[in-house]
Parts: sequence; structure tokens; C-alpha cells
Amino acid sequence: MLQDRYGNELSTSSPAARDAYLAGVESLMAATPGMDAAFEAAVTADDGFALGHISLARAKQLLGRGHEAKAPLARARELAAGATEREQSQIAIFDKILSGQGAAALEAIHEHLKSWPRDAMALAPATSVFGLIGFSGKVGREVDQLALLAPLEKHYGDDWWYRTQLAFAQIELQMFDEGLRNIESALAGFPRSAHAAHIRTHLFYELGEREAGLAYLTDWMKDYAREGLLHCHISWHVALWSMETGRHEQAWRVYDEALRPGGAWGPQINVLTDCAAFLARAEMAGEPRQPERWRELSDYATKWFPRTGLGFVDMHTALAYAMAGDGETLAKFVDSPRGATADLVAPMGQGFDAYARGDWARAAQEIEPLLATHERLGGSRAQRDLLEYLVTSALVRAGRAEAARSLISTRRPQNGKGRGFPLAGF
Repeated sequence: MLQDRYGNELSTSSPAARDAYLAGVESLMAATPGMDAAFEAAVTADDGFALGHISLARAKQLLGRGHEAKAPLARARELAAGATEREQSQIAIFDKILSGQGAAALEAIHEHLKSWPRDAMALAPATSVFGLIGFSGKVGREVDQLALLAPLEKHYGDDWWYRTQLAFAQIELQMFDEGLRNIESALAGFPRSAHAAHIRTHLFYELGEREAGLAYLTDWMKDYAREGLLHCHISWHVALWSMETGRHEQAWRVYDEALRPGGAWGPQINVLTDCAAFLARAEMAGEPRQPERWRELSDYATKWFPRTGLGFVDMHTALAYAMAGDGETLAKFVDSPRGATADLVAPMGQGFDAYARGDWARAAQEIEPLLATHERLGGSRAQRDLLEYLVTSALVRAGRAEAARSLISTRRPQNGKGRGFPLAGF
């Protein structure tokens, strides 16, 4: 039988289908444009290739076009009985993911890896800060992430995708030396991997190296097409560092061209969360509030994420409603919280509302208790710094500058005053 690049057998006899499938896997793992087209080509070459259909469904979901995943998912289900045991297990994992059964999918991945540890496509959904562990809502999920990946080193060796994911898990736990070695290895193996470049960016961020990070990303982005999965989010890093290094006009240009609704193509989760985070952090850095941009984002949130359920999205949706001055929609949104982080929704909503209204003491009072375990919300430390910065800003504006310095120097010392902490009046 034909095999994938990890030596796993594929239930297709078509070299064309195999080659297109491999191209799709590489594109998915590197976040380069064209993964959906590659998987389309795989099933066109062999319509009976079940793994090609389920991978196409997964690609559609990642690209923010989940409604287009129904047909390939249904076809994969029809064909699953004729696939290998490994493929059947992988199809079942993606089926659970696509039908919203995240916890069951993660459990299935753990079982799957016992038999097929080198099935990277099955492992991938459990990796990174937006994966099944990242969005599990658990305290200590960053440790869980590394605990999943580290034992697999003997199976993957210097594989660039594995080194990319291992590096991110290490960097999120402040294992910077190890993370640097692994992300440099990943970039050497696949220099145009957007995931690897993105994770190298996080290391710059964690070390407080804004100018170096901005220079690196500006150069790397020259050849990254707008259709790439991470174009919006990597642009967020560029906009953020531009703002924080005083390049305000450049920062707003990046926001309008590559972040805002209508400027970025998606995925919707990135458009919402990156826009909300940038607008809030720009204001904390001294820029005036942008009411029209906040209202545009509030409308976008209502269109795509009208109900609670995913903590990281809930945080940014509540923020958008509060900063847009839409108290009525915010109240309805936080009134019926769902999901693993439902208990965090109300205090976030109340804290953001207080911040938007200039009730600085109340904002700090509501949000500061969340900082101890905000990894439950998902996303990276760089993204959740929004909460640290917001509390610090509120404390400063409430006249408690010493408390603000103590908080930020304890929780994020590399982004403290000595490294140019981007907070007006601090």
C-alpha cells in the first residue's frame, strides 16, 4: 500500500491521490495556502479515499467554512468501513471534532496514539493553544500539552512539524532555551512554515524583544499570501508591535488591511479575537477609543459568535460588546454562560463593562482574581496578557500605580517598565 510521510499506510491505490493528500497534510501543518484545494484534488483522483474526504472536512473547518464540511464528512462516514483500522480511528476522531465532541475527541486521540504514535494528523488537533487541550478549560492545561508531546520525541525525531509543536508547548511554560532550539530546528526543516514562524514570534514576545520581533515578522511576511491560515493572526503580531514601538500609523494600516472584518478573510475566530485585543491594547497604549471600529466588531461577534461556549472567544466577545457600549447585548450574552469556562464569563463581562465606563476600581476588582488561572480560557500567554494589561491599566487609572507595578512585575516581568511596557502613563 501507499504510505504518508510518516510511514502510515493509506487506503488508496492512486499515486495522484496520495501525492495530493500529502500536499494537503503539509499545507495544513505549515499553514500555507491551498490545503483545501489539495485535499479536493486527492478525492477527485480517488473518490473512494475516505481519509481524503475527512481531511477535506477538517480543512474546511479550520478555514472557517464549517458549513462546507458536511458533504465530505458524510462521504468519509460512508467509506470508513473500507479503510484501514488506523484510518477508521482517525476518521472517528475528526467526526467527533466536527460534531462538537471535543472532550471525547481528545480521549480518542490519546487511545489512538497508543497504537499509531506517528499519526501526526490525528495528533495535530490536540496540539497548540487553539487545540483540544488548549481549549479544554482545565487548570494546568499547559503542562498537559507538554506531557502529551514530550514522550513522542522518540517517534518523531527531528520532524519539523513535531519540533514546531514541542517548541510552542515549551515556550508557553517559559522553557525558552529548549523552545529556541526546537523552533530553530523546525524553521531549518521548513523555513516557510507559518506555524513555525508564528511560534518564533512568540519567543520574541516572551523575551520582550519587540524591535527584533517586528523586523523578523516584517521580513517573513513578504512572501506569505493573504490566503494563508495564519495571515490574520500573524498580522496581529505585526500591528501590536508596530503600536508598541511608536509606529502608530503603520499599526492602524495593518489593522484595516489585514485584521478588521472585511479586511481579513478569516478564520472568524482570529478576526474577532485579534481585533478586540488590538483595539483594547491600542487604547491602553494611549490611542483614543475607536467607537466605530468597536461597533463594527460588536456586530461581527453577534453574527458569528452569538452564544457563549468557548472561553477564549467569550472573553473577546464580551470585551467587544462592552467597549462598543452595547450593555444590553452584553447582559444577554453573559446571562446564560455555557462550556468549560462558564464560571468566568460573568466576571469578565462585568469587569470589561466597568473598564469601558471608566469605573477603574470595579474593573480591577472583577478581573484580577481571574489572572491566577486564566490559562483555562485557552489561547497563548501573549493573547491572555490582555487581562494582565487591562488590570494594570485599571489600577494605574484608579491611582494605584504601585499596585500596578507590583502586579505586572510579578506576573510579566519581561514586559515591565524596563522593557517598555506599552501602557500610557505607566
